[in-house]
Amino acid sequence: MPLLEPDPRSLRPAGRREPSPDRVPDRLAGGTPEPLRSELIALLGADKVYWKVSDLVRYASDASPYRFVPQVVVIAEDIDDVSTVLSYAHGRGREVVFRAAGTSLNGQAQGEDILVDVRRHWAGIEVLDDGLRARVLPGTTVVRANAALARHGRVLGPDPASAIACTIGGVVANNASGMTAGTTRNSYRTVSSLTFVLPGGTVVDTGDPGADEDLAHAEPRLCEGLLALKAEIEADAELTARIRAKYEIKNTNGYRLDAFLDGSTPVEILRGLMVGSEGTFGFISEVVFDTLPLDRLVSTALLFFPSLPAAAAAVPLFNEAGAIAVELMDGNTLRASVSVKGVPADWAGLPKDTTALLVEFRAPDEAAQEAYERAATEVMAGLELVAPVASVTNELTRDARTIAEYWKARKAFVTAVGGSRPAGTTLITEDFAVPPPSLSEACAALLELQARHGFDAAVAGHAAHGNLHFLLAFDAAKPSDVERYAAFMDEFCRLTVERFDGSLKAEHATGRNIAPFLELEWGPKATELMWRTKQVIDPDGVLAPRIVLDRDPQAHLRGLKSIPQVEPIADPCIECGFCEPTCPSRDLTTTPRQRIVLRRELMRQPDGSAVESGLLDAYGHDAVDTCAGDSTCALDCPVGIDTGALMREFRHRRHSPREERVAALAARNFKAVEASARLAVAAADKVGDRLLERVTGLARRAVRPDLVPQWLPQIPGAARATLPRTERVGAVAVYYPACVNRIFGEPEGFRGPSLPQALVAVSERAGRPVWIPDDVSGTCCATIWHSKGYVEGNAVMANRIVEAAWGWTAGGRLPLVVDASSCTLGIGHEVVPYLTADNRELHRELKVVDSVVWAAEELLPRLTILRTARSAVLHPTCSMRHLGDEAELLAVASACAEEVVVPDDAGCCGFAGDRGMLHPELTASATAREAAEVCSRRYEAHLSANRMCEVGLERGTGRRYYSVILELERATRPGPEYLRRS
Repeated sequence: MPLLEPDPRSLRPAGRREPSPDRVPDRLAGGTPEPLRSELIALLGADKVYWKVSDLVRYASDASPYRFVPQVVVIAEDIDDVSTVLSYAHGRGREVVFRAAGTSLNGQAQGEDILVDVRRHWAGIEVLDDGLRARVLPGTTVVRANAALARHGRVLGPDPASAIACTIGGVVANNASGMTAGTTRNSYRTVSSLTFVLPGGTVVDTGDPGADEDLAHAEPRLCEGLLALKAEIEADAELTARIRAKYEIKNTNGYRLDAFLDGSTPVEILRGLMVGSEGTFGFISEVVFDTLPLDRLVSTALLFFPSLPAAAAAVPLFNEAGAIAVELMDGNTLRASVSVKGVPADWAGLPKDTTALLVEFRAPDEAAQEAYERAATEVMAGLELVAPVASVTNELTRDARTIAEYWKARKAFVTAVGGSRPAGTTLITEDFAVPPPSLSEACAALLELQARHGFDAAVAGHAAHGNLHFLLAFDAAKPSDVERYAAFMDEFCRLTVERFDGSLKAEHATGRNIAPFLELEWGPKATELMWRTKQVIDPDGVLAPRIVLDRDPQAHLRGLKSIPQVEPIADPCIECGFCEPTCPSRDLTTTPRQRIVLRRELMRQPDGSAVESGLLDAYGHDAVDTCAGDSTCALDCPVGIDTGALMREFRHRRHSPREERVAALAARNFKAVEASARLAVAAADKVGDRLLERVTGLARRAVRPDLVPQWLPQIPGAARATLPRTERVGAVAVYYPACVNRIFGEPEGFRGPSLPQALVAVSERAGRPVWIPDDVSGTCCATIWHSKGYVEGNAVMANRIVEAAWGWTAGGRLPLVVDASSCTLGIGHEVVPYLTADNRELHRELKVVDSVVWAAEELLPRLTILRTARSAVLHPTCSMRHLGDEAELLAVASACAEEVVVPDDAGCCGFAGDRGMLHPELTASATAREAAEVCSRRYEAHLSANRMCEVGLERGTGRRYYSVILELERATRPGPEYLRRS
């Protein structure tokens, strides 16, 4: 064990804990039981079998209110792995559930035996026929697929609200739709072909002309059974009519029985049945979609009505006018949303019955847009609209920022309720559909039902399609709360079916929580046909038992998860998984959701339990050490949880008093530390990479990997010992070269000025001279200490830099230009909590500007571009995403290159200052997909805006990255010739 390895017990939750009835039992403290573990390892390899108790716990939760602990988790890499697992399960009488993003809302991504992760190795999209079709792997997010299609002016039909996180496999398996898909743009209607693995291991490609012949040879009984069911359904005119009627509105409850009517062969029937089958019929390994036009011209209105009936009456009028989306928000939803930043505060004063419709039109060209706007205006002229508060305009707009604010308000309800719900309660997102003419009556009935059962009464939804959503928050650890939920569900289901002939699941699929009510909606004949279909396709019941079909009338109450109270910053987590795609460690160790899930399990455990010990042993590395701390998770989290901040707090908790003192001493003497670091980097150039890698490797093993950085060959040489000479007189801004750019120079082989020289030169060239203070040495943005959780050192440097910056800028009269995006974020925002009261006042007077923003706004309009690169690939840093500076980065790069590409898989590089040196595997994992894109073709320039991120990208791609400011200097340098980059 390394000398300074921290005590795992330092991460034990504080306070007294009562053992929870749904805690992981001690029998699983050792992880996956034998012989299951060893047999799967022998079949698949140790790297594909996750067996530790921490692995089982982090995969036990998803976005639903349920929690089931698997016996083992398999990371499937290809179809062979899937077939191997299915064959093993058949031979051992075991069960298999497939899980991708874990954003499903009804428990269909959870299993109690073998859980197979089909996200990690299953991402990718191939655009076909110039975008008319797309072949997509099941682990690809909807957002990622649409990013590739957007270049061709196309888009996928399904548009679920979870598009940032949900994956194609889940979208198809649940027939998820969204705000615009309705019944015509969903997966069932837009899937061209599927490739899937049946429970018996047979692989079917429905796009293969010989698929039916191959299937008949491989699975004759399956083919006979499907055709027999088809004949039986078609012979029953009443049943056929009922099936057709059920899909006139949105419906994802049960299996798609209309597949038997729409398909003429077993393969065609299976293609339809797989859509919405929730993993109970097979594993979807590839999807070919027929795509739809991406109409880029958008006109939107947020309209307010005096009552729900008045708003509902307007919905069909907008449908007839061609609206692609008509979203409803009742008064309670509107008022609750004011707690979300960006939602108008005066909505809190809206009258009780006020209801809003968000109406959107999308057009391919100006003429079509104008036609839609004329039609919308005519409809609006005949409506009884109200403007009870000042922020309400009731106007149609094309302004992208205003439209984004409208949609943020539409989505704010989950944020508001999820973030403010009582501690210990789980959040359930329910959805159902009624025939659109019944919309108003259904809303009123639902609100009354919610209030009567003690739930917050509010409703919103896709009004254009009669699809409504509501939220329920209750404490699953309290029997009385579970009884209240059960009573509500019984009455709600009867109301929806018996009064409105609606669908109990419009787009979230049956899962576990509507399975007991399937027969209520479909009747005994159709429900029994679904059971027989399952028997034909999966006769041994290997796949996802108790999902979709369950004869237990209390099945929806089994496995409801308790939500123990954890650290305040993480306690609002609704476990939705929206944070996961942006997390740099998602394919290496844990994600933000999983870090919180593990904390909750620790709270369920009694002090000193064997499970607690196993979780704590893994948590230090898997959760704390390998968190990049970039906090981009907070940007995608609907309730704004900053898991990075929590991990930084845990790092602080693990520090010994001596480590804290040393860190504070380094901050107080940073001028000497900075000079020593630059000398060490210079000396390293003479020693050689191989020796340094060996020496640091030995030191890391002896001391602790999280304290001693690993030397990397991509580390640049030392920066110039002196900064460019500048004059204070006449300067229009103060230029602060970040310490990283005062220590490290440009990439090996780079020919041209240093970054400080380049920024000074282009500023002078634009007539906007900058001044570098003489005493910047020894100062820092404090991120070094902030990211590692060294509180005292952070406070020392945070106050020092603010005091210095206030003096340099003459009390904030001049802007402070910073040449590293992470340092801009640090000085501009992250130092604030660590400042004294007086220094917070000084900080308020500072204007901190990133050098890229300075270049885009102050320099570019005044510069002449003399030469451009043929192509450039751009890496926006996570700090720039926090700052909202990505557009400026693109603007500067676009001025310097004829073609600029931002990879679709660009994300946090995971280098995070020096974390990529402490844990090189983090950067390797975080950059893998972006690197594959970058290396798929040649670029003349590889650009970013932060030195250590550039090092991380160079390590990941093998390509030399450097600052976009250096490229701007080259592009604007006077003279007929210019220095080459290498």
